[in-house]
Amino acid sequence: MTEIDLDDYRSAARQWIESNLERAQRHTAGERGRESEEAVAAFRELQNRLFDAGWAGIDVPTEYGGQGLSAAHAAVFAEEARDYVLPDLGVLTLVTFGIVLPSILATCTESFKRRHIPRILAGQELWCQLLSEPGAGSDLAGIRTKATRDGDHWTITGAKIWSSGATHADFGVCITRTNWDVPKHDGLTWFAMPLKARGVEVRPIREINGGWEFCEVFMDDVTLDADEVLGEVDKGWSFTHTMLVFERGALRGDRTELPELLAPDLVELARVRGNLGDSQVRQLIATGHVYDVVRAALTIRVEKIMRAGAGAGNLASYVKLAKGIYDPLRARIGMEIAGASAIAFESGDAGSAASLNYLNCRIHSISGGTNEMQRNGIAERVLGLPRELNVEKGKPFRQVQADARKR
Repeated sequence: MTEIDLDDYRSAARQWIESNLERAQRHTAGERGRESEEAVAAFRELQNRLFDAGWAGIDVPTEYGGQGLSAAHAAVFAEEARDYVLPDLGVLTLVTFGIVLPSILATCTESFKRRHIPRILAGQELWCQLLSEPGAGSDLAGIRTKATRDGDHWTITGAKIWSSGATHADFGVCITRTNWDVPKHDGLTWFAMPLKARGVEVRPIREINGGWEFCEVFMDDVTLDADEVLGEVDKGWSFTHTMLVFERGALRGDRTELPELLAPDLVELARVRGNLGDSQVRQLIATGHVYDVVRAALTIRVEKIMRAGAGAGNLASYVKLAKGIYDPLRARIGMEIAGASAIAFESGDAGSAASLNYLNCRIHSISGGTNEMQRNGIAERVLGLPRELNVEKGKPFRQVQADARKR
């Protein structure tokens, strides 16, 4: 199709946004309504409006319901809509559009793409990830959820844990073991698991911040058609790597330029608390700004290299690690500025925002791969350092399980 001039596109986007979207209001961290059924319904309605108007899937090929434009066009729309209300369910939006959608585009069959991507873009399908298990977290290749083939169908039995957003998701990308007689990184297969299917049970987990984002998911003899496989049977580790690359990229945040203002959220917090003139508080704000600049500079540098096609998947670990390191440090600064007001975190004031941010930030050093895993990946795949000894290498997974039972 003919490429649309970016300036013309910006003008059209601005006109539509101003006429059809509401101005965003400041949200406090105490608001957890995004997890409600009402919020999910509102998300679907607004996402469908964007889809019908031609503003969803801007850089997704037209044959899958997108607009077939460039990433630059998508960035222009995001810039113009920054101060407006867009469809947002937090982590569920990030997983659906930032991780699952690009993974499907990169690896799945034409029929799978045509079946699911238009529904994702229209807000009809929300997706979560069914990855970790009670006995397989950082060692994802050690999963034991079993998928058995019977003709044109698969039967799946197993349990997943820490599945963000599963309560409201329609599907989950589910990693299973389909061959137990090969090494553990082989014999893996991914499925599109409908979470309302017979045999699926979702149990929310109460969290330290008062929310219910994480879930346990149990699958008991769930039957799926063979065309719900993502990627290739028994070669799921390739899809795993692809998805984790997108996940680390999605978790990096949207910082694409150095911050111009001095930690505006921390300045506002200090202003509300009445301690902006305190020299120690001002030093804390300056430290937070340094964290922002360092992290933004790293992200910009890595993205520049990734756009050139140099080691994209492995370099994403740098940005993910920076998030896992700097988010807790910065959140602690917010707690120190907020002082005693951060103790009662249900009040909805500035102190509660700092408190909940501190509780929430710990997830960033774990989700998408722990800080330790990112360091290992950088050491082995970027710096070329020797891998640690792996006594399980080459052993059939069935034998690995038998050896574990003997210990």
